[in-house]
Amino acid sequence: MNIPKGKKVYFASDNHLGAPTLEQSRIREKHFVAWLDAVKKDAAAIYLMGDLFDVWIEYKSVVPKGFVRVLGKLAEISDSGIPIYFFVGNHDMWMNGYFEQELGIPVFFEPQQINLNDKTFFIGHGDGLGPGDKGYKRMKKVFRNRMIQFFYRWIHPDLGLCFAQRLSVKNKLISGEEDKVFAGAEKEWLAQYCEKQLQTKDIDFFVFGHRHLPLDIELSKNARYINLGDWVDYNTYAVFDGNNMKLTKWDD
Repeated sequence: MNIPKGKKVYFASDNHLGAPTLEQSRIREKHFVAWLDAVKKDAAAIYLMGDLFDVWIEYKSVVPKGFVRVLGKLAEISDSGIPIYFFVGNHDMWMNGYFEQELGIPVFFEPQQINLNDKTFFIGHGDGLGPGDKGYKRMKKVFRNRMIQFFYRWIHPDLGLCFAQRLSVKNKLISGEEDKVFAGAEKEWLAQYCEKQLQTKDIDFFVFGHRHLPLDIELSKNARYINLGDWVDYNTYAVFDGNNMKLTKWDD
């Protein structure tokens, strides 16, 4: 994409709408919709980097109840001609065509390498990358299994969604306390993953979510790793103006 003069590209992640309660989620949803309303004025594109919802499971003819404000705003922006791209996270990986068909938003299940002006980006949600966390990586393979998804969808949506919501809360999948601590760049597993990618790729910016902590770390080869933070505690996002990438905070 060549970004037109005066336009910008926006990146946001980890809203976890629906948690921990509908009342608290509604406040965050309205806050995020206000941000979307603001950035659409000069957006060349918007990248949503996963976990927009705390639980999202699509059935053949059923999607989770609620979220009409954010879904309506995304439809409005997409219909206006501003491209929106969605990368699934570990909470909303069970997508099956709804965003593409209803909102005109492409959905990606794996990290992608893209070019914006003369800069190369490597972007994705970030879950399951880097060293360690073998337990989650095994669990992710189970959740991504098409056969398991097929049989799970035979469960009534009320039961299927209720079970998924309880599992999310039980495992602190919004953000655990450990996610709020920065222990140094050398211990950031996504930063380690980025450094490994730089051995075979020339990347200017790595952009991920999932970590829930806003980070902007300089890597080797003049590359940067940016973690978008979240819209639970930080209300942070990244913006690229065609030359510079900036991690910033939204306050309406």
